[in-house]
Amino acid sequence: MTRLSGHLVDTARRLSFTFDGRAFAGHPGDTLASALLANGVQLMGRSFKYHRPRGPIAAGSEEPNALVTLGRGARAEPNTRATVAELFDGLEASSQNHAGSLQRDWLAVNDRLAPFLAAGFYYKTFMWPKAFWEKLYEPVIRKAAGLGALSGLPDPDAYDRGYRHCDLLVIGAGAAGLAAALAAGRAGAQVILAEEDFRPGGRLLAEGGLLDGRPAPDWVAEVAAELATLPNVRVMTRTTVFGAYDHGIFGAVERVSDHLAEAGGGVRQTLWRITARRSVLAAGATERHIPFRDNDRPGIMLAGAIRAYANRWGVTGQRQAADPVAIFANGDDGHRTAAQLAAKGVPVLGVIDPRRDAPNLGGYETFAGATVTGTRGRLGLTAIEVTRGGRAEWLDCGLLGVSGGWNPNVHLASHHRGRPVWDEARLAFLPGPGGPAGLIPAGAAAGQGGTAEAMADGLRAAAQALGDLGIAPAPVHLPAAEAEPARQEAFWHVPGKGRAWVDFQNDVTVKDIALAHQENMRPVEHLKRWTTLGMATDQGKTANVTALAVMAELTGKAIPETGTTIFRPPYTGVSLGVLGGGDTGRGFRPTRLTPSHSWAEAEGAVFTEVGAWMRAQYFPRPGETHWRESVDREARAVRAAVGICDVTTLGKIDVQGADAGDFLNRIYANMMGTLPVGKVRYGLMLREDGHLYDDGTCARLGEDHYVVTTTTANAGTVYRNMEFARQCLWPDLDVQLISTTDAWAQIAVAGPRSRELLTRIADGADLSNQAFPFMACGAITVCGGLRARLFRISFSGELAYEIAVPARYGHALMARLMEAGADLGVTPYGTEALGVLRIEKGHAAGAELNGQTTARMIGLEKMVSRKKDAIGAVMSRRGGLASETRRLVGLVPVDPGAGVVPGSHLFAADAPQDTAHDQGWITSACFSPHVGTMIGLGFLENGEARMDEVITAANPLEGTEAALRVVSAHFVDPEGGRLRD
Repeated sequence: MTRLSGHLVDTARRLSFTFDGRAFAGHPGDTLASALLANGVQLMGRSFKYHRPRGPIAAGSEEPNALVTLGRGARAEPNTRATVAELFDGLEASSQNHAGSLQRDWLAVNDRLAPFLAAGFYYKTFMWPKAFWEKLYEPVIRKAAGLGALSGLPDPDAYDRGYRHCDLLVIGAGAAGLAAALAAGRAGAQVILAEEDFRPGGRLLAEGGLLDGRPAPDWVAEVAAELATLPNVRVMTRTTVFGAYDHGIFGAVERVSDHLAEAGGGVRQTLWRITARRSVLAAGATERHIPFRDNDRPGIMLAGAIRAYANRWGVTGQRQAADPVAIFANGDDGHRTAAQLAAKGVPVLGVIDPRRDAPNLGGYETFAGATVTGTRGRLGLTAIEVTRGGRAEWLDCGLLGVSGGWNPNVHLASHHRGRPVWDEARLAFLPGPGGPAGLIPAGAAAGQGGTAEAMADGLRAAAQALGDLGIAPAPVHLPAAEAEPARQEAFWHVPGKGRAWVDFQNDVTVKDIALAHQENMRPVEHLKRWTTLGMATDQGKTANVTALAVMAELTGKAIPETGTTIFRPPYTGVSLGVLGGGDTGRGFRPTRLTPSHSWAEAEGAVFTEVGAWMRAQYFPRPGETHWRESVDREARAVRAAVGICDVTTLGKIDVQGADAGDFLNRIYANMMGTLPVGKVRYGLMLREDGHLYDDGTCARLGEDHYVVTTTTANAGTVYRNMEFARQCLWPDLDVQLISTTDAWAQIAVAGPRSRELLTRIADGADLSNQAFPFMACGAITVCGGLRARLFRISFSGELAYEIAVPARYGHALMARLMEAGADLGVTPYGTEALGVLRIEKGHAAGAELNGQTTARMIGLEKMVSRKKDAIGAVMSRRGGLASETRRLVGLVPVDPGAGVVPGSHLFAADAPQDTAHDQGWITSACFSPHVGTMIGLGFLENGEARMDEVITAANPLEGTEAALRVVSAHFVDPEGGRLRD
């Protein structure tokens, strides 16, 4: 089809593409929709429920019909709007939501069943019989749900995320947005101009108007060129701002390479977090249609979209160029489309206008006081029925444009539950109060839809935003724009028999709304869910206001009384791939490496994930054929000589300030403010409900300086909670916090020869029992002047220390310890041996502190001080927790060869194995080389009074059962003499 004059498409270059396997040609600057329309293709999809033939009705992201799948295989992208898919050479597109071909969809039989599928049918139908739900209804519904289909293959594309900051974010690069960005840019403000289209200009590219006597795109190009030269302005095309969040933060998706045949190994899309001090919403407006009988055929479009296709892309939507075009409009805007088409030589049948005083802008016939009451054409429009004065006539027509007015795009202004306000003069909702702070609507988004008005409003919004920031706006000369008639009349739908479609994608009709009214589903949210109105990829952009007007007519209320639905992010669909920011495969859960990771690799360590860290699990040696051989050897070495283990992953928080002790008293259940300088104390932290959530140590290095350690898993949680308490609960305290987990490498040195080993690297420090006793701490230097912190604490029950050095020296320290302790039998050990050692000693860890245990359960209720208050302390004494009878005990199998399975439930030997007789559970288990059998820790009813009793551990999930003997939780050195030696 020959292109019309005055378009913005580069017809000198040819691009090849396919649609449903057929080859077509387009040009740079085309969208998939414009290229298909240029090739006479109207039919592009099927509706969701009835599978009715559908073509595009819009030219932008509001499109509900022309949804296609781009690409194939793992790169197939379903539910892409053909109206915004930028054409490139080699693009492959296919229609979706049909069985059989697009032209012969056998699922269109649903349309014959329409009387049985009216609004709310699924709520009424799938309730009975009850047994049918899982076997019949749910499988059928799941199979029918959705539009396009995912490939099910891993996404091979790369995604990214980024952060940007600015003084002013301008959302939309139409007339208002360009004016605002130019004024702020010239004023020196840091500006980001985000535009979802692939070129700036907005409706200025589509209207065909003149600015200062020249085509509007010329002015757009001049402004874009100037903005590109300003170092303080960043223009982001192909970028959709999809959500407004707290504190001036906006979410945006940039389509980096969706318009390219090959991404070249680069990023496909980027998720941007934009923080703006002020923002201007210049997102334009969306045209609405007028429902009438059979108004959903391919070839029926919004009049503004027809104008856009004609002026920007040089195409019209008929299958043949000679087919006449008609316009059905309730306002002057539709007449502009007719006049411009006629001026381009397009055959215009006329404008059907329900107003008696309808104008005529020249070049077409006006059917004043008339309406369109029907259409013909199964797969594309062939004729329309025009009714005037009670007389109906059928007229041949290949394309019908419908214009029912324009809805400002208020979505982002409503994302903080700001309610739009109805404007009777404009017959539209405008942004209301209560929206995102610092967001200023402008242009068509604020109801100023004319070009001159929009540009002036953009300058106003920029001046207001810059004034708030204390920046003087720069002068901007606005070009003179042609007058645009905008008179309209409230005319929401054409009454009559047959189905008049309101929501095209979900097949919601005026009759469905009437049925919802009849069944008392009149509140807006009920109407939406009962009919599925607006629950689609377009989120009701072309349908919602019309539906509200129909419901208002049925209830006899005004439109603002009827209300409006709540807009939520995202403004348009956002892929899960970009929301994840490329976090797939290894990037799905990034791992942190300890300072000694490369050293452990060289030692042949086997690694495991521990929280966010990769830690050495064990260190196999030649001749060891099973992992437990390695673990047993490592555990024995710690008990007999000395072992070293990287424990950097433990959370480390520096707490400093004059009120640091008072602050820690309130955080810990036990007393910390009285801790002497140079000492360490074991501590418990409680949740607000009194349950334990973390344990660790607190070391006092100076009068106003403490170091808190936490478990690996809770390092982030503890720091977050402490920071919340500092800022929100007790902001008056003089205390500062900083997480130093990554700043210090920490090595555990444990075993009877650990003091001897450390003495060899400590620079003259006296580590004798008298000078540096159990639970001492202090700053020392090692290896000839390297600053270090030394803590005499034990997790194994042996004489043990933890030594911390700046993280960059962690690798070297491990190597130096191995070298210095070679004759002492120094042995590196991993997390498995660490677990064995702590279970043998009866130390509670993550498995015991699982969110449902108390200090009383692990035998440390006396640590909850009554001399002071602390988070959770009062709640820990409430009846249900204070009367808790389960206690931490040790468990060994009666049969030495039997297993002990964590998670097993504990029962009295002869009791029934059901919840009524459940007496506890096993939390941790391992093979103990010290005991010579499996051992475990668990919580048991009255456990401390049941020593030596034989009980039953049952694991119904795995079908295991074992007889266990109750023993002390301290399998090694219960008196604690070794660690104090």
